[in-house]
Amino acid sequence: MAVLAVAALALGSRALHLDGLSDVADGLTASYDRARSLEVMKGGTAGPAGVAAVVLVLGAQAAALTAFVGDARSAAVAGGAVCASRAALWIVCAGVVPPARPDGLGATFTRRVPTWWAAAGWTLLATVAVAADPWRGPLAVAVAAAVVVGLTWRAVRRFGGVTGDVFGAGVELALASLLLGLAGA
Repeated sequence: MAVLAVAALALGSRALHLDGLSDVADGLTASYDRARSLEVMKGGTAGPAGVAAVVLVLGAQAAALTAFVGDARSAAVAGGAVCASRAALWIVCAGVVPPARPDGLGATFTRRVPTWWAAAGWTLLATVAVAADPWRGPLAVAVAAAVVVGLTWRAVRRFGGVTGDVFGAGVELALASLLLGLAGA
């Protein structure tokens, strides 16, 4: 059942977020040359690092989702995690985050979310997550935010900014972090 749920999520986004995750992993491992890394990411083929990243993240998501099977409350918490994972875009598109290229999705949407809004939004998510579990809920949200901040920081340092691929990678990593943190809540 958990694998079907992960597959449905992938189909729902036309695997766009997974493609981003794969491209970012390949870009980070392709070269220390910024231009070469961005070229690999734009190429569209999945390399070994990209495939490994997708398998590991989907495996973590599916494994975590097995803890949410059985009752309506658990399903609601899992659904909430899916919705909350999209808040990764608040961080990746924050005002302090530059685009890696002058064109593309990254250039279109970066620097559009005020940094205070991203912080306030994640704080609100942590507050709402208390309903799932008073201790694990806010902690899971904090860990997911930290993972996305780390990814964004690394992309800015390695690529000079973010691309649309980093958006998708952020969403997938946030979802995995949230599901793992909330499993059994």
